[in-house]
Formats: sequence, C-alpha cells, structure tokens
Amino acid sequence: MDSIRRDIRFLKIYSAIMTAVCAMLLLSGFTRPGPQQAFEEIDVERINIVEADGTLRMVISNQQRQHPGIVNGKVIERSGPRPPGMIFFNHLGDEMGGLIFGENGEIGHFGSLTFDKVRNDQTIGFRHLEGDNGAYSTGLEMWQQPNIPGDVMMAQYNAARELSDPAARDSAIRVLIEKGELTTRRLFLGKGRNDAMLLEMRDVQGRPRVRISVAPEGAPLLEFLDESGEVVHRLPEG
Repeated sequence: MDSIRRDIRFLKIYSAIMTAVCAMLLLSGFTRPGPQQAFEEIDVERINIVEADGTLRMVISNQQRQHPGIVNGKVIERSGPRPPGMIFFNHLGDEMGGLIFGENGEIGHFGSLTFDKVRNDQTIGFRHLEGDNGAYSTGLEMWQQPNIPGDVMMAQYNAARELSDPAARDSAIRVLIEKGELTTRRLFLGKGRNDAMLLEMRDVQGRPRVRISVAPEGAPLLEFLDESGEVVHRLPEG
C-alpha cells in the first residue's frame, strides 16, 4: 500500500512539473522577440534577406555561394560561378536586378548596378568595365526588353542560333528583333575605351539613330543616322 501511495505521489509531482513546462513553452511562443543584436564586426559568406513568411527578397553573397537568379519562376542555369554582390528579388519571387562586381583579367575589374523588367532582364544599368591595360568604359545604359518572359525569349534566341546555315540564322534572329522579341540596347551615355565621351540613342530594333560625341582632344560631333546606319546629317559638316 505504501508503495502505491509513493507511486501516486510521484505521478502527481511529475504531472505538475510537465504541465508547468508545457505552459512555459506555449507562452514563450507568444512573447515578443528579443532585442536587436548589435555587432561591431561580422564575417559571413552569405546573407538571405527574407520576409516574415520566408519570401526571399535579397541575397548578399560571395562568389562561391551567390544565388544563380530566378526568372519567370525558374532558377537560371549557369555554367560557372556568379560574381559576388547583392541580388534583388521582387514580390513574384523573380530576380529584379542587383549590384555585382568582379575581376576582368589579371588586374582589370568590373562593377554593375542594374534593374530588371518583370519576368525579364535588365532595362537600366550603371557599369564600369576595365581591362588589364588600364583602358576602361563606364556609363549609363538602357535596354528594350520584350513583353515576354526571359526564359521564353532565350529559348527562341537559342533555337535561332542553332541553325546551321549562317544566312538562315541571321534571318531568324532579325525576325525576332523586328517582332520585338529580343533585347536591344536603346541608350549609352558614358566614356568609351578610346577616351571619347558618347551619347548614343537607338530605336527599338537597336539601330543607332542619334550620336553625340566629344573626342579626347575636345572636338564635338553630332550625327543623325538612317535605319541602315548611314549618316544623313552631321554637325559640324564635313
């Protein structure tokens, strides 16, 4: 009988302790998160910025752990590592641009800040590209992106490139451009590798139509071009 009483007493105590523990765990789930943590210095290979529901919004990473990017809900297939930097993601889960940088040769380097069209690639960017010999180009660029997903555009472009006949290949690519289904550059404003300053504006098919330049020695030039690329008016003339 004494043994039974001891067992009952033990079970009561055990039940009371477990009830208290469960109550503490339950209440801790509703408490406010702890205070913000402050760090004077931190070494990290990758940081994922996410919303409260886990939605990815930005990745800050080194080259080895960099996110490959997502377009139209599909992870971009890449043959090699992507440069380090910050990659931005929109509310649809797709990449919408980023800030990247890296090497270009042995001592040359590059930097790029771009923003993308929905479901497609970059529409505006700031770029610096420098070679081993110190020559560099830098400036603002704008692109025309088709109103179709980037993966669809690339599938069409790759199919055209795989045509064995050069004439057929060039014709297929030209058709895509004329239909507005390929990326074309619309504007460049910056410095070229030849040290000339240039403002070049193109039509939606990527054909240069207005070009303003200042040569390294200071000579200014304004040119208007037709759809075939021929200069139809120039200032100063001659």
